[in-house]
Amino acid sequence: MKHAIRKSLLALAAGTALSAHAAPTLIESVQGYTLKNDQVASFTGLVFDQGKVLATGDAAALRAQYPEARRIDGQGKTLLPGLIDAHGHVFRLGFKTTEISLSGTRDLAQAQGMIRAYGDKNPQRKWLLGYGWNQVNWKLGRFPTAAELDAAVSDRPVRLVRVDGHAAWLNTKAMQAAGITRDTKDPAGGRIERDANGNPTGVLVDKAMALVNNVIPPYSDDDRRAALAAALAHMNALGLTGAGDAGVTAQEDRIYREFADQGKLTTRIYGMIRDTGDDFKALSAKGPLSGYGNDRYYLRAVKLYGDGALGSRGAALMAPYSDDHVHSGLLFMSDAAMQASVKMAIKAGYQVNVHAIGDATNHQVLDAIEVAYKEVGGRELRNRIEHAQVVALPDIPRFKQLDLIASMQPTHATSDMNMAEDRIGKERIKGAYAWQTMLKQGTVIAGGSDFPVESANPFYGLHAAVTRTDHEGRPIKGWHPEEAMTLTQAFRAFTLDAAYAEHQEKTLGSLEPGKWADFILVDQDLFKVAPAEIWKTRVTQTWVAGERVYAQGEKQ
Repeated sequence: MKHAIRKSLLALAAGTALSAHAAPTLIESVQGYTLKNDQVASFTGLVFDQGKVLATGDAAALRAQYPEARRIDGQGKTLLPGLIDAHGHVFRLGFKTTEISLSGTRDLAQAQGMIRAYGDKNPQRKWLLGYGWNQVNWKLGRFPTAAELDAAVSDRPVRLVRVDGHAAWLNTKAMQAAGITRDTKDPAGGRIERDANGNPTGVLVDKAMALVNNVIPPYSDDDRRAALAAALAHMNALGLTGAGDAGVTAQEDRIYREFADQGKLTTRIYGMIRDTGDDFKALSAKGPLSGYGNDRYYLRAVKLYGDGALGSRGAALMAPYSDDHVHSGLLFMSDAAMQASVKMAIKAGYQVNVHAIGDATNHQVLDAIEVAYKEVGGRELRNRIEHAQVVALPDIPRFKQLDLIASMQPTHATSDMNMAEDRIGKERIKGAYAWQTMLKQGTVIAGGSDFPVESANPFYGLHAAVTRTDHEGRPIKGWHPEEAMTLTQAFRAFTLDAAYAEHQEKTLGSLEPGKWADFILVDQDLFKVAPAEIWKTRVTQTWVAGERVYAQGEKQ
């Protein structure tokens, strides 16, 4: 009797739950595209329920199949799976909404004017921070100096990070605050730029930046919350439903979990713990984290740092720079230290993702991973080389032999094309930004931007991948066009292969039944417009798990 009553109560409860559950949703009148069986499949309707895809196909047939579905008019827009940026810096993106931006400045004088204006408008700020300068675009033929920054602001410390994040420009007050003098030695993996007399000129390269970073007042948790909220809103508006955060600290991890708990993580985050130091020891105590907050947050990778960047000549090369025969760049770690870090992360069960720009660094990382596989295993972890920017030709096949993912950022090529060949010469350029070479040998490319080093707009990345030109169509046939991707390859790099690189291809990256209903509506048909027009694509709506998180024109 008791069993029968309990069974009846359970049935009643189930019926109540079913009656309270909303009907599925059908979005129709769209031109939809998704990857299916390695091909691009089109559809005019998408049905989802409880945050997951039920079906795609002909809208009229779906209306008949799901007569109870709530219907949304897509107004003829193009519907795509939510795009995933496999490599960015989320908190840095948010913080930069309040800092000086020198991106796009044409010359030193314009930059000085912007810095001066920012200082005048922000008298309360004890330090002035900013980013985005590029001495190549300014045609200086050298780094800027502290004296030139003093000409803009001299009453407070100023630190401005180069566009690639691998050099800092300081004024005299900032150098004084950091205690940088003629007697200060270059730290391992870093360089203080000096004049002919050995005096510091105001630029710190790579690990030398720590000299000033260590004296800048730290961010508070409230600062981090504001930065994350700003970054999420920005990514939502650009159609990014997922992002890999390349270098998560313990403080940032805490804020991510808080946002996930509160239902505020409107872009899925794939976190990579920053290095194998104290943060790794604390965060890895309970092992890799997957699927936190209903698949909104993962922390199952480690980000290691091998060298600097090409623009600041910090990328480590096997031979000196073609335009500076004195320097070969800077390896951040010895071979033994790199091998130890790789093995430590793999032994703890974490995917290893290593920043490697120069050919010497890529070679060092390939060797370290090969040693790790022999000694501790870890091939199944889908380890990655981040950037894989300049690779010696004999090393390219090793990516496939070691089952490595090449996490590459297409806009790096179109940003670097004005100086890359000058830096490395005609022979080494053959293994640089070599997307098609990687793809032809079967290497998976995870597409990204490295935001805020580059714009977080994924359509800029898709455009660069396919055309290898700037937004004005230069050079006319593309820069080394033999390495351009097809549109399908580029689309895959920012969807299914980015999801694969994050161990999430079974739940993300395409609009197939059972996967999360992460999708976007855009204002032009990506597969019909001229390739030169791809970068102009604008997002009108962004949906994550069947919930709209952005609509063009609406206050978010």
